Amino acid sequence: MKVSRMIAALVVALPVAALAGTVVPTVYEQGHFFAAPTLASGKTLKLNVDTGGGSGFWFLTTSAAAPLHLAPVHCDGGGSFAATPAFAPGKGLPPMKPRVCDAISVNPDCPGGDMDDGSLSAWFLAQGTWTFDYPARRLTLEDKGWEPASEAHGVSLGFVENPHGDFGTPYPRITIKVAGEPVDFLLDTGATAHPTREGRKAMGTGVAANGFAAGSYITTSVMNLWHDHHPDWQVVDNADDLFGAGKATRAIRVPSVDIAGWAVGPVWFTERRDSAFGEDGMSGMMDSEVHGSVGGNLFAHFRLVMDYPRRKAWFTCIEGCKAAK
Repeated sequence: MKVSRMIAALVVALPVAALAGTVVPTVYEQGHFFAAPTLASGKTLKLNVDTGGGSGFWFLTTSAAAPLHLAPVHCDGGGSFAATPAFAPGKGLPPMKPRVCDAISVNPDCPGGDMDDGSLSAWFLAQGTWTFDYPARRLTLEDKGWEPASEAHGVSLGFVENPHGDFGTPYPRITIKVAGEPVDFLLDTGATAHPTREGRKAMGTGVAANGFAAGSYITTSVMNLWHDHHPDWQVVDNADDLFGAGKATRAIRVPSVDIAGWAVGPVWFTERRDSAFGEDGMSGMMDSEVHGSVGGNLFAHFRLVMDYPRRKAWFTCIEGCKAAK
């Protein structure tokens, strides 16, 4: 759905015995994790790891799937599905149970190309406990016996659940404090920004080769409230053109936010329409109303564990943060 220089680090899968859990082959670019499994053919995929998106299991874009010549698979409920490609030994994705049928989704290409070959969806991630180590640029699927480190701060996440206690939707709601006031957000490792030249200059944002970076979002109405109550908070016009040059949006600099008992800042939030997070948007798929997304530009300071079984996130401060007062 986000580090002052372009960072692209390829993390090689390590033996399970070397670390608790399984390290996923990963490319890290400007606050985004991309799973990078290698197929039996030798081709390496690049899949956006997205806690805030995806309606299927994991998916490939149409252009990425076409040269693989994957057999089509019929799944109830509609949509385009294909057989899961074979991986090279020791270089694949962790085995997860498909949500609908034994297949992957094939989705239209995302305008702008920020998805690369596809995505690991929230439904894929919700089956395990994942460590997003931003400073180390390492993604790990933890073992079932994993326990949080003593220095980690835990925070409860809100999810839609069915009567059996299973996920109705796997999109995590997190509450953070801005100027002492609680605000609910989607926890979104895939949150994407495309800063303009003016935006990069003002925010000091580095971008990947394709111009994208990680970001955090705030709705227009809340941004206006923040600016009214804190006129000294910098607002940059035409800061981000993720939706096209003629649709550039503003960004606001929040001096500090409190997340899971840690204070970190400044944090830049880019503007999104209220409707994108309203009842007909993201809030309609979540357990309560949210007013934006928090993403990799905020998480860059932390080792973040998405503990889906406990419905919690654990934040360990690595750099540039401190315990909140």
